[in-house]
Amino acid sequence: MNLSRLLKPSRYIDNEINAIHADKPVKVALVFPDIYEIGMSHLGLRILYKIINDLPFASAERVFSPWVDLEAIIKDTGRPLSSLESNRPLKEFDIVGFSLQYELSYTTVLNMLSMGGIPVRSEERLNSASIRYPFVIAGGPCAVNPMPMSPFIDAFLVGDGEEAVKEILGTYYRWENEGDGKMESLLQAISRIEGMYVPSLHASPAEGRLLMNDPSSSVRRRILLCLDDAPYPDKPVVPFTNIVHDRVNIEVSRGCSMGCRFCQAGMIYRPVRERSPEKVLALAENSLRNTGYEEVAFTSLSAGDYSCLLPVMKEFNRRFRRDNIALSLPSLRVSAINSPLLKEISSVRKTGFTIAPEAGTERLRKVINKGFSDDDYARALIMLFQEGWLNLKLYFMIGLPTETDEDIEGIIDMALKAQKTAKQFTKRFVNINVGISPFIPKAHTPFQWYGQIKIEELQERKSHISHKIARKGFNIKGHNIRMSFLEAAFSRGDAGIAPLIETAWLLGCRLDGWTEVFSYNRWEQAMHRTGIDAAAYAQKTFQLHDILPWDLIDTGISKGFLWEEYRKASLGEISDDCGKICHQCGLDCLSMTGIKQPAPAEQKLPPGMLMPHFPAARRFKPVRIRVEFSKAGPLKFLSHLELVTVFHRAMRRAGVPIEFSKGFHPA
Repeated sequence: MNLSRLLKPSRYIDNEINAIHADKPVKVALVFPDIYEIGMSHLGLRILYKIINDLPFASAERVFSPWVDLEAIIKDTGRPLSSLESNRPLKEFDIVGFSLQYELSYTTVLNMLSMGGIPVRSEERLNSASIRYPFVIAGGPCAVNPMPMSPFIDAFLVGDGEEAVKEILGTYYRWENEGDGKMESLLQAISRIEGMYVPSLHASPAEGRLLMNDPSSSVRRRILLCLDDAPYPDKPVVPFTNIVHDRVNIEVSRGCSMGCRFCQAGMIYRPVRERSPEKVLALAENSLRNTGYEEVAFTSLSAGDYSCLLPVMKEFNRRFRRDNIALSLPSLRVSAINSPLLKEISSVRKTGFTIAPEAGTERLRKVINKGFSDDDYARALIMLFQEGWLNLKLYFMIGLPTETDEDIEGIIDMALKAQKTAKQFTKRFVNINVGISPFIPKAHTPFQWYGQIKIEELQERKSHISHKIARKGFNIKGHNIRMSFLEAAFSRGDAGIAPLIETAWLLGCRLDGWTEVFSYNRWEQAMHRTGIDAAAYAQKTFQLHDILPWDLIDTGISKGFLWEEYRKASLGEISDDCGKICHQCGLDCLSMTGIKQPAPAEQKLPPGMLMPHFPAARRFKPVRIRVEFSKAGPLKFLSHLELVTVFHRAMRRAGVPIEFSKGFHPA
């Protein structure tokens, strides 16, 4: 293939540092239904890549959606979509596993199956007498409502995959070598694995109902209890091109105890499980040595609540400050922001800061259980700008339950408050990005019963905010209203919405999360052809005793608890952090994990973990090295910036001492 014809050839080169090329009996395609830069940023894919390739009988290869330029070549030439590592066509793998992170990736799943030479409908694949197609499975957060994709996927993994993937592949390997070769027997064996939902066995794909409303036919979410014992990639693949999260990612904890009522992840990833400080620092050290990255992110749904966050950050900086390794955190809760934390984050370089207030007034924040006051917000801003930050991102939602005009005005006031505080304490221009996203009701949350408001109302509210603050020097980054409308429809849909997804794909829909590609006109055509109105799913309000399409999935969180939270939301009542007060959600978190949140005074590292201080600075002895090189083969398509990054990271991996300038850094 002539890579010079493509917009970004480095997406398709392969042979990245730490890529694994193996050929074992069970061949697995790890398929991410989005482009390379998004898929390679996903930690779950990196974890599965390591686990599968560590098995003696299985190998994993990566497959990402091509951008529209390569897609056109694939369709024009008739060549199948293939993996990066071996260029193996998708149809020649034993297992094809999709990561479903986002509902608007559903048409891309069908597009990738089709480009890979695989029929999109499960029934056609499983009933084929002449061709044995790959076994198609899917996992990720969207699997907690598998019904919209149930006609297309053979089996879904609900919950954590670290242990389950070994059982799935072991079951497939035994079936391949000892079984009768019939797909029915494989499906039966897979269905007996905890966390596996097999549409053809568990429920009616046509209607999305529990069989005879029998609770025993439900599927229990798979939960990994100990993060320290789980395999984790400390030698991840290092892309040639810049990806969305181009850094080492260390998951310090999984789950969240704060109970935000709109947040699906906060519900479906309970209970809170923490990785030990020793493990966090060891993973960071090994990952930096094996990749050459210059930044590490401590990731979590609520990183500010990691019990040893501050001492771990201090020790991290003690070890790696000399090598100019920056540390970053995802968005922090307002109440988790404090001066010592900010000092540690900024001690090497400031990597940008994100706050997600979500709602514009204290009243509405109580409704969604985001409990912080206007005074808390003001204090956080003062601390942030006193520490010298010049880049801030604020994220808000519109269309939340009970939202009023006053709440919309509150968003504007909070943005202006940030700008005023920045001018007061920095005396410089501060870049403030304001993200505005429509609220999307999600399955297995307290707001699962609440329908999304109409597109026209959402657009009006978004336009009002943008009009008021755009001229004030803010960068407005609003999510496409129609995309959010479709996302709501699929997140609350049953199997009856599947024909709409398939028809939209046949009309050319794919990569629907990208504004450059998204076409709402095609979706309207699909709704007209099928007679399926997406609004009937997105905007429907359910009642307590309604059977919901996703009731066949048991996340461990009781429906009674979710309804009680829904009731408290309507009254504006706060539920405290469940790490401090148990709200009887259905999980016995303490007995499952043994984790009890320590008091602030207990937050310290175990004895023996502290390493000696590095000297403040190295004595600089410049050495001139002249290097001659040439770009040949596929690597000749690397851009100049990509090539420079390759050399920079190679020197870090080699342990070459580097002296850094003390000047400007764009972050």
